[in-house]
Amino acid sequence: MNPNPFAPDSVAVYVFAAAMGAVIGSFLSMLVYRLPIILKRQWDRDCREALALPPAEKAETFNIAWPASHCPQCHAPLAVRDNIPLFGFLVLRGRCRHCAAPIPRRYFLIEVLSTLAAIVSLAHFGLTARGAGAFVLSAALIALTFIDMREQILPDAITLPFLWLGLLVNRAGLYTSLDSAVLGAAGAYLFLWLVFHAFRLATGKEGMGHGDFKLFALGGAWLGWQLLPLVLLFASLAGALYGGALILTRRLARTTPMPFGPFLCAAIWLALFYGWPLMILYLRGAHG
Repeated sequence: MNPNPFAPDSVAVYVFAAAMGAVIGSFLSMLVYRLPIILKRQWDRDCREALALPPAEKAETFNIAWPASHCPQCHAPLAVRDNIPLFGFLVLRGRCRHCAAPIPRRYFLIEVLSTLAAIVSLAHFGLTARGAGAFVLSAALIALTFIDMREQILPDAITLPFLWLGLLVNRAGLYTSLDSAVLGAAGAYLFLWLVFHAFRLATGKEGMGHGDFKLFALGGAWLGWQLLPLVLLFASLAGALYGGALILTRRLARTTPMPFGPFLCAAIWLALFYGWPLMILYLRGAHG
């Protein structure tokens, strides 16, 4: 065991990474709930202004920081001890301390996934800029996954900044070359744009949302163009298998739209950590 408690492979560093992951996860769980509400209120204001309608009655302040954490059922404020990431949910056994209403499990799941992402990022890339970038991207993908699952939207407020961030980190060649990142971002967006319009012309229906174009472009900006086929293959297969299983079990109608974003997020994350080993295995298998 390394005697230096601050060495990159020490237990203390992993504990710190896990704690930071849990704290960020707590923020993400709040973001997943609040950001769609903020966006819908903004869209309502924009629509009223465009249609020359009177503004809606002024609502109470609602943003990322305000109001403080509270139970959505009884509106009782949460004590500090109830807000401790991971442990608060477990101590309360998933229920509000005041009214015993169930706390959505997604809060706990997001914190768990964020904690695991921090540990995996540290284990895979070490205590480096690549490790920090991998965790930052993982956090964004977690938020996008749960927002798309709940609301079927992929907010520009997340996808666009992280698309540009991918290009910036690869200016230093953190995950791929800048040329590959630029080609990946542009090519990914253009490819899904073409697929979208081809499907619409052939069927008269829209097969995916424009947010998927931007999310795929985000993946291209971080990973480069070389790993995009792997991302699209994995996301498509996972989406088809999951959707097919839901249809077979009659939990989803064939005409009901299903978000593609979560599968793209999972594929981007997988490619970030294991993309090249998987590509090498595939190429070896394809060529005997």
